[in-house]
Amino acid sequence: MGWRPAFAVPGCFGLLWLVVWRWLYYPPALHPRISDGERQLLAADRTGAELVGDSRLRWSDLLALPQTWGVIVAKTFTDPVWFFVADWFPIYLVAKGIDLRNGLLAVWVPFIAADLGNFFGGGISGYLIRKGWSLGAARKAVVVFGGIGVTLLIPTIFTTNLYLITALFALSTFCYASFSTIANVLPADLYPSEAVATVSGLSGTGAGLATIIAFYLIGHYSDLRQATATHAFDPIVIVAGLVPLVGMILVLLLVRNTQATRRGLVRQI
Repeated sequence: MGWRPAFAVPGCFGLLWLVVWRWLYYPPALHPRISDGERQLLAADRTGAELVGDSRLRWSDLLALPQTWGVIVAKTFTDPVWFFVADWFPIYLVAKGIDLRNGLLAVWVPFIAADLGNFFGGGISGYLIRKGWSLGAARKAVVVFGGIGVTLLIPTIFTTNLYLITALFALSTFCYASFSTIANVLPADLYPSEAVATVSGLSGTGAGLATIIAFYLIGHYSDLRQATATHAFDPIVIVAGLVPLVGMILVLLLVRNTQATRRGLVRQI
């Protein structure tokens, strides 16, 4: 059918999803499936924001908190790895000597695994909370799972087997997505409503800048290593597997209850 339908058809599905989303969306306080307890929490949060008024936290106040840097790290140390997989996985397969005509079916597998990982990260965290775990422990358990799991990218440097590479990338993206889900909810877990968007924006900015730098370096070093044939991406994949692990450690150290928690600047976790 040519390359044009590959752009047109997904674009049309995007418009269809917009219609479905608008049909299903409710403002949180009006959603028919939330409990009375959740409505009370929403009302209390709005009341708290009104009472705070002009005393809302400034950027300088937020950046002075270790929790803010933990949220920034959670995105900055994981999103570049995801975009490496999303944009470079087919190129990585070619570098491994795999004919894309044979590997085309494998290209979508890591994306499906990431979809499942998003659901798993939120679902298992909620399950642990219902079992009596604290919010912080439930969130950090998923962070540990994700940070360790992404290291499964590293063994792919030792093989040229399409199915093994695909399986390892899929497991890694599943773990990444679990970690990423928690990174996305940490601002709402930690901050009052008037600061959530600011902290989310700071973390997104960190992730965007890190991805720009990472992509420049990936292109530069993969070009330099073309003579190494199937091992051209080895150092890149090793770093991609280790960076979320470092991010995991930093999140565990930075996202904690501190003096700022006792002062009411951030919520207890």
